[in-house]
Amino acid sequence: MERDLRGYGRARPDIVWPNGARVAVSLVVNFEEGAELAIEQGDAETERYGEVASTSPPGVRDLAQEQVFDYGLRAGLWRFLDVFTDANIRSTFMMCGRAVERVPDLARAVAEAGHEPAVHGWRWLPHALYGDAETERREIEKTRDVIARATGVTPVGFMSRGSQSIWTRDLLTQLGFAYDSNALDDDLPYWSRSPWGSMLVLPYGFDTNDMKFFHPNGFVQPEDFSNYVGAALATLAEEAERGRSSMLSIGFHLRICGRPARFRAVRAILAQLAQLEGRVWVATRADIAKHFRDVAEKKSR
Repeated sequence: MERDLRGYGRARPDIVWPNGARVAVSLVVNFEEGAELAIEQGDAETERYGEVASTSPPGVRDLAQEQVFDYGLRAGLWRFLDVFTDANIRSTFMMCGRAVERVPDLARAVAEAGHEPAVHGWRWLPHALYGDAETERREIEKTRDVIARATGVTPVGFMSRGSQSIWTRDLLTQLGFAYDSNALDDDLPYWSRSPWGSMLVLPYGFDTNDMKFFHPNGFVQPEDFSNYVGAALATLAEEAERGRSSMLSIGFHLRICGRPARFRAVRAILAQLAQLEGRVWVATRADIAKHFRDVAEKKSR
């Protein structure tokens, strides 16, 4: 992949989202518990990125770290589904195939609640670790198929943990995905072109993301997260008044903001979005991709 340091520059597309707003907001929930590194799954070591770092050496099972992850599906999931239902909001759940394989009924509950399932890799690992394109292709296909069987919905979107491989985007194009979200480099969707065709890229964000509760220099109080998201929304809304279109992604994890104290941030963020009704469009990533594609096609006629 060739780096593009210019992007749209000053010639940014003029996008008005379906409700007349110029700011699209994508709420993303990660459904990955049970797909992390774990001795229980035959891995050589335990995932170390969690509430606290694993204290078990390689080869020794860490039940505490497993339970930190398990909380997300056992308790956090239901908090998210309930609050989204109350707020009448549809979000995108990034699902790891191994997690869905273990609890297909929970994945189905997500889809039945109206949320979009998307591919988040077979395991909760960077796709940059794949040594060849064919192995990566098989695991993307396997993940898509497992999610489709569990939810009744075939995923059209993709985002892996961390960095994708140099082949990922071409593979997604060949496999007919509607969008790729492994991008941190813009405030609007854009097209990535290759000999295989064009892939629509929906940027993501690591700053408006609850994983910073796990960073030593990140969020501590729930207000740290909700206030930060509020600042982002305020900036984009102000820019929209001057005709600038944008998209903002807000990332959640079942085991992080699914915890009672941090869940206050989720409620506060939803309240902020409600106050901005008409100035922002809250939608699934699939719907954002479809609208952006439709606008692009109309302008090309």
